[in-house]
Amino acid sequence: MQPGSSAIYTPESWTEVLQLNKVFPSAQSSLEVEIGCGKGRFLLSKAASVPESNFLGIDKMLKRLKKVDSKIIKAGLQNVKLLKIEAAYAVDVLIPPLSVRTYYIFFPDPWPKRRHHGRRLFSPAFMDAAHKTLVPGGLIYLATDHVEYSEAICKLFSADRRFTAVPPFEPRDEERTEFETLFMKKGDAIVRAGFRKKKY
Repeated sequence: MQPGSSAIYTPESWTEVLQLNKVFPSAQSSLEVEIGCGKGRFLLSKAASVPESNFLGIDKMLKRLKKVDSKIIKAGLQNVKLLKIEAAYAVDVLIPPLSVRTYYIFFPDPWPKRRHHGRRLFSPAFMDAAHKTLVPGGLIYLATDHVEYSEAICKLFSADRRFTAVPPFEPRDEERTEFETLFMKKGDAIVRAGFRKKKY
């Protein structure tokens, strides 16, 4: 990315796997992905603290991404790109196999009404896509304020022998998302979990 240019990436094709050497200006040791990057607080802090990794932020709201883009340009970060797209589709179709070291999924929409549960990100199909795109030993870190959704997610992982539970990611203060900061002020409980793709 040239200094001052947008970090919002538009693929040449929305139906083919991304060529990461075209997405990022330089090859780094690993790729880390935040699904639902919101206002970018976590993404920018993490990317600045781990310059040896490339970071991809995914969100479906262009208004949010434009604000994050401005922050990336202002910070001069060269290792961050943004995609405007539905997360499940991005992981299933666009993210290359065996390319992601870590997925960060903080406060995904819980779709609390039972009739809307089919819209949730975490599903058997998403588990397959995440497993396909993670490197062996790759990680998925989750945080949510919705206890029932967290229980449903953990049930999916506990039934999937391709993954094993690991200690959750504990953010530094500067890495806390805007949602997390809001929930903490309200005194809401936050559930965290971590999962690792088995190496065999």
